Amino acid sequence: MNRISRSIASALVAGGLVAGLGACSEIADEAAKQVEKEVNEQYEVTYEITGKGIDSIDYHVDGGDTTKPKVESVQKPTLPWKKTVKLRGLLPPGVIPVAVDPAGVEMTCKITYQGKVISEQSAKGMAAATGCIAVSPVAG
Repeated sequence: MNRISRSIASALVAGGLVAGLGACSEIADEAAKQVEKEVNEQYEVTYEITGKGIDSIDYHVDGGDTTKPKVESVQKPTLPWKKTVKLRGLLPPGVIPVAVDPAGVEMTCKITYQGKVISEQSAKGMAAATGCIAVSPVAG
């Protein structure tokens, strides 16, 4: 290969690398935009608790982060109990009823997103604790 041919070949390879790196950069930018959207997107879930003898209910609300969500509590709730909350991004929806009663307790928790149940659990006994936790429905 003569000197001119090598120069042309080198220029084509370099141009291909630049084009390839540009495409990778575009993919990385698009991925970053998607993550940013998921982190900031708000969504609504409805928590529902039914049963008898429930002492308290703890539930996730907007605030905190995915590893340490903000939690609010209701003591001696009137049953059935229902609460709709807005959450953000990757924060998992979660609700935990707790009860202790020698006569026995029973409880069911449910989390609904856009009319679809995304988590449901039940428990019975003298002391019962159950919880419903789900993956954020906007995590993608």
